Amino acid sequence: MHPYKRSVRIGDLIKEEAAYIITQKLDNPKLGFVTVTGAEVSDDLRHATIFISVLDDSRRGTVLDILSSSSSFIKSELAKKIRMRFLPKIHFKIDSGVEHGKRIDKLLSGVKHEESGEDKG
Repeated sequence: MHPYKRSVRIGDLIKEEAAYIITQKLDNPKLGFVTVTGAEVSDDLRHATIFISVLDDSRRGTVLDILSSSSSFIKSELAKKIRMRFLPKIHFKIDSGVEHGKRIDKLLSGVKHEESGEDKG
């Protein structure tokens, strides 16, 4: 018995392969710096959501449009690497966890700065 569900194992594999395809095989200079942060596959293995983070926040919409329009190419490349009867339909989504982490880091920096200001007084 495997230690975790098949959908999770496939999600991990899709994340790894999609990251390679997007960074190495997708030839679009408008894409910029994109990181694949995760992939979730539905329990019925019909849909896969690939989470990405984009270095330049102002380009999020453009990057999502490029990836969505390239999803058939990405899916065909995934099919070469992942042997499944039916490969899941691919969706792309911005990973809000990275944004949330930045916000927490900023708040912690503010608290640290306030504490260091109180020690001097």
